[in-house]
Amino acid sequence: MEDAVSRSSLDSSSTGDEYVLVNADPKLRITGDINDINTEICAENQSKAVKQAVGKSMNDSLVDKEIGHVIPSSQSVDVLNTNGSANNEAETGAVGSVSLPTTPTGDCIVFHGVTYLGCATVNAPRSEVEIYRNMAVLNEQSQGDIPIVLSVPATADGTVSQSEGFVRLLEPGTDTEISSYKIHRILFCARGPVESNEKRCFAFTFSHGDSADSAIFQCHVFRCDLPEAVAKILYCFANTFRRVPKNRSSVTKPLPESNQDFVFTVNLEIREEDGKGGFTLCPRDKNVFKLRCNLDKRIALTVQQTSSKELKIERCFGLLVSPGRNVKHGDMTLIEKTSMGYASEDSVYSITGHWDPTESSFAVLNTETPKDTRVFLTVAIDLVIIGIQEPVRFAIETKAKIFPQTERFWYFMSKPHTELFHVKLKPVESTNGDINHEVVSVTSQTELDRKKGGMSLPLGQAKFVHDDIQTPQDGPDEESDTDEPLLSGSGVVSKEITDENILEAWKDVLKRWHQNLSQKPKQVNQLARKGVPEALRGEVWQLLAGCETNQELLEAYRILITKDSSCEAVIQRDINRTFPAHEFFKENGGLGQESLFKICKAYSVYDEEIEYCQGQSFLAAALLLHMPEEQAFSVLVKIMFDYGLRDFFRNDFSVLHLHFYQLERLLQDQLADVFDHFMEMGLEAHMYASQWFLTLFTAKFPLFMVFHILDIFLSDGRNFIFNVALALLKISRKDLLALDFEGVLKYFRVQLPKRFRTEEATSELMQMAVSCKVNARKLKKYEKEYLAMKEEELQKEDPVERLERENKRLMEANIRLEQENDDMAHELVESKLNLTKRLDLCQDTSEALTKELMQTKKRLAETEEEKQRLELESQQVKEMCRRELERLEADNSRNTAIIADYKQICSQLSERLEKQQTAAKKELEAIRSQVKSCDQCSAMFDPDGNVQVPEPKLDPESINPRIMDLERHVRELELELAQTKLALVESECKTQDLTHQLNSAVSEIQASKNTWFTKTINSIKEVATTQKKDSAKELQRKDSTSKE
Repeated sequence: MEDAVSRSSLDSSSTGDEYVLVNADPKLRITGDINDINTEICAENQSKAVKQAVGKSMNDSLVDKEIGHVIPSSQSVDVLNTNGSANNEAETGAVGSVSLPTTPTGDCIVFHGVTYLGCATVNAPRSEVEIYRNMAVLNEQSQGDIPIVLSVPATADGTVSQSEGFVRLLEPGTDTEISSYKIHRILFCARGPVESNEKRCFAFTFSHGDSADSAIFQCHVFRCDLPEAVAKILYCFANTFRRVPKNRSSVTKPLPESNQDFVFTVNLEIREEDGKGGFTLCPRDKNVFKLRCNLDKRIALTVQQTSSKELKIERCFGLLVSPGRNVKHGDMTLIEKTSMGYASEDSVYSITGHWDPTESSFAVLNTETPKDTRVFLTVAIDLVIIGIQEPVRFAIETKAKIFPQTERFWYFMSKPHTELFHVKLKPVESTNGDINHEVVSVTSQTELDRKKGGMSLPLGQAKFVHDDIQTPQDGPDEESDTDEPLLSGSGVVSKEITDENILEAWKDVLKRWHQNLSQKPKQVNQLARKGVPEALRGEVWQLLAGCETNQELLEAYRILITKDSSCEAVIQRDINRTFPAHEFFKENGGLGQESLFKICKAYSVYDEEIEYCQGQSFLAAALLLHMPEEQAFSVLVKIMFDYGLRDFFRNDFSVLHLHFYQLERLLQDQLADVFDHFMEMGLEAHMYASQWFLTLFTAKFPLFMVFHILDIFLSDGRNFIFNVALALLKISRKDLLALDFEGVLKYFRVQLPKRFRTEEATSELMQMAVSCKVNARKLKKYEKEYLAMKEEELQKEDPVERLERENKRLMEANIRLEQENDDMAHELVESKLNLTKRLDLCQDTSEALTKELMQTKKRLAETEEEKQRLELESQQVKEMCRRELERLEADNSRNTAIIADYKQICSQLSERLEKQQTAAKKELEAIRSQVKSCDQCSAMFDPDGNVQVPEPKLDPESINPRIMDLERHVRELELELAQTKLALVESECKTQDLTHQLNSAVSEIQASKNTWFTKTINSIKEVATTQKKDSAKELQRKDSTSKE
């Protein structure tokens, strides 16, 4: 059966020593503060006299002194005021009241109305289950119930009397002792569950025997007549168990002497079961214990005082183990001690205990740790030292790495883990003259070294180095649990909407919002916290950012993308590692990367102060997945300017450091144990939260978580970053407390993003983030603290050091300025030389330009003269053309008349020729017929009718003079025709010459653009062309006529 105390339950907890109290009522919290039991007792519906007797004594006595490393509430306090109780008892006559405490003897508290049900032997004396089982059995089946009076020892100041260090069972009426139990042998105490039949019962376990081998454990069960009395009894048990069994006087006074310092050396060894019935030493490597799973362990500690004045250790109150560091006293688990006492040399006190790591409270220390990570382990001992009023706790914090059960270690360090503890005591003197000590502080050497190293809350800006935001390029599947970080852009965001009511609500809100864009509907914030539907995110984000109708940014973007940026190389480098897990940005040079490059480049040109900073690409990519480039750029500008995200990048990250301080102060208020853990490791906020602030959680987490954060960020503002950061830390609290420095950083980088790969986990995180309280007034207070702290740091500095540093800074500035002065002087000389050269060059250029100007003026005068000459020539050409045109018109008229006469003559000649040909043919036919009739003459003709005789000589007398005249006339006409053709050719040549001259004249005076002259030239050209065509036709006709 399990022999452990549950760490997670407030109803079963350690009292700070080997005694353990368990209570089923949530109101009864023994470990943290006894006042809770006092509150429960005072709330009982008792008589006024009883309230005065019990409540007054408790309220006057419960004064806690919070001393570090001393068991809480273990210092001497008045649990019940003896005199007050006695007086009230006398006044009210409540000596025999049921289950109410009285103090008849002055050194014990007596409870009436209690029944002893019996006892049973148990194997696990610290098991709640077994105690509850025995309590139920004895309450139901016990036949021999014995009415008793329960006596719990206490002195007048509420401390245990050494002579009366027994819990006694007395017979009612006679006060005869029935049985007694030594306090230091009571191991466990528990009350019955409130909502069960055992609500009036309580029980404790008792150890019989002097050694672990001979010990017998019994569970003693009691029942009260009233259920309310159980709380009072448990309260007195708690106070009794927290006292030291030493005889001290009730009143002490501090001595005027100064505090005394004592140094104790504590060595720790852990041994594991070797499977052969023995235990072997666990190895250590670089102060890290190497432990194996599921093996029983034995813890051995030795305590030795190294200071001159020796303090004697009386006994060990308890041996406790817990995973993590800065563990609360109530969260530690008590383990079984096997031996304790001084060694033979009487200077070293040894404690050994048995540790079963398979118990649920040690799950972290029994689970194999990932590669390159360690877990923290805390081992504490509570020692009762003679002369010190309170038990002193020495808590050793170390590291451990858990390996499989079959792991074998070949080389290890055999030296134990050693820790020095500095105990500061204040001497006090009692009324009887005895001198005791009170604990002022207990500090380990490790803690002192940490404080000397300057590990504190304030963040110096010099400590923060803005490293490049790295995103892994290659990694395993996003659902794997390897040590590789999750790729940015992982996760599939579904556009399906399962809740139709949300869609309808958004529909109504958007309809009203579009009607009045200047006023945001009230339901928007509430709906945004539930998450904006994926299909509506692009529209809603633009409305939340206030850029739905901002045409200026849209037009500016179209201009900005055409300009060059000095950050293009850096942007291109970051683009390739932005959202590598998303299909839209996976292809190099693809549409997604090209659009993202243009947005980042445009913003770097738009914001000249900060230009482009690493991390902006992740935010721009998240926006680009929901809207076009222009709208994504507009929303990015609004987030950077209106939401103040660009302030993180300005003025040497001063605003970012302020937010880191505010986050740490919030962490200190809401998660004090995590804050202490981080501070002791030296883990500052910028080491894990810089990406959260600079990228709005877009660089490492899954997309559905990123989009949900942006929903609420755009709705609630920049302070929501604190809510998400606190929610992440709260969810990871247990894991973070169990890890060391490297393990925490790796957890933030690898394990934390993988915890939110499901939408259910993201939804839970968002609900926790919304529920986190981040008050703007408190943030303003932290801001004032931060500024005051910075100012105070400057004022607290040593003036000499400050002046030396200022002098050094001024000297450096002087050297820098002198260097700059030399550089500027050198630049000035070079500038003067360059200016002289440029001046000479300009003078030469001026002279050359002056000469060129004179030449140009001369050419202009010549050009004007040439223009006048050309104008005169143009007029002359016009006049010549006019005269030539008139002549050509006259020639044309004459030629026309000649042609007409020629046509008439040709027609007459044609008629005469036809007549003569006809007559000749008739005459020839007549001659042929006559010749054919003559035999002699017919022989002169061939068959074809051709004459075969030689041509007879013509007799001039026989020639017809009319025919001769006609032939002569024909020859004259042919000669005249030839002359006419020659004249026509000459006129065509002249016409071509004139046309060429006209074209030359037109090209020279084209600048004048004389419309009349152009028309005239065109008319001349048309007339010349027409005449040419007509002359050609006439020539063709004459040729045809002459041929005929």
